Amino acid sequence: MNRNVIGIDIGGTTVKLGIFEAGGTLVTKWEIPTRKAAGGKDILPDIAASVRQKTAELKGALSDYAGAGLGMPGPVLPDGHVDFCVNLGWGAMNPQEILSGLLDGLPVKSGNDANVAALGEAWQGGGRGYKNLVMVTLGTGVGGGVILDGRIWPGTRGVGGEIGHMHILDGETERCNCGGYGCLEQAASATGFVRIAKRTLASGTQPSALRNIPEPTAKDVLDLAKKGDALALESVETSCRYLGWALASVTMVLDPEAYLIGGGVSRAGTFLTEKIRRYHDELSPMSTKKPKILLATLGNDAGIYGAAKLALG
Repeated sequence: MNRNVIGIDIGGTTVKLGIFEAGGTLVTKWEIPTRKAAGGKDILPDIAASVRQKTAELKGALSDYAGAGLGMPGPVLPDGHVDFCVNLGWGAMNPQEILSGLLDGLPVKSGNDANVAALGEAWQGGGRGYKNLVMVTLGTGVGGGVILDGRIWPGTRGVGGEIGHMHILDGETERCNCGGYGCLEQAASATGFVRIAKRTLASGTQPSALRNIPEPTAKDVLDLAKKGDALALESVETSCRYLGWALASVTMVLDPEAYLIGGGVSRAGTFLTEKIRRYHDELSPMSTKKPKILLATLGNDAGIYGAAKLALG
């Protein structure tokens, strides 16, 4: 029996898809646009049509596949039900069941996209060899995924791993996208690094090349910090301290073997992870054998790898 599976990662702009062998080899990958108009009603039919087209191109049929995995941007219950996926326009529904129906009953398993990406990294990426790890994705927001004993831990209501929305900033007056105030995301996402840098700039008159950049990016801030710009370095240290603080709190609850740092900000490499490690270790003195803090390696493919692993079980 063919044990190939299909990995599907639904993003706000594109849907990424891949076909995998059971051992983890990626056979082929492709993308289609995410059509979010009219409440995202076309997203799942588009996926089904694209899967059918690709399997036909490969001279096969849906019945040749063991199943499909699906990563989605929102809390996902164990049965695949979602109450909402704001970025897709979806309300309460079960995309897992709907997609299976569109694919002639092909088994479909689903999970939150950050958790699924963490599973992919644990399976074939930077977390290979670790059964208990936490992935932190530093992009526009801060995503998180928890893998315990080799499996996704989604929590009771699907919000397990939402590290970006841990409260970490007291006295914050700006509202986070989640509706709260003072989330880690506000200090340590790509936009968070910039927010902290702008506040550091506004707090004094210290010279900095950042003052010559009207709208700096997180890359600008990190690149200048690497070059020794004192103000940029101060702001990066602040963001990394918040990250280290949050991960130290997670360590005292889950005691993982490793953390994986991914997302666009992670391109700063070990310059970033060593700072996070220093603050984590300082703030978790009871943890005598510290978890490793590693870089994720699968990039934008982590979601399709994790979805494939979901399908394989």
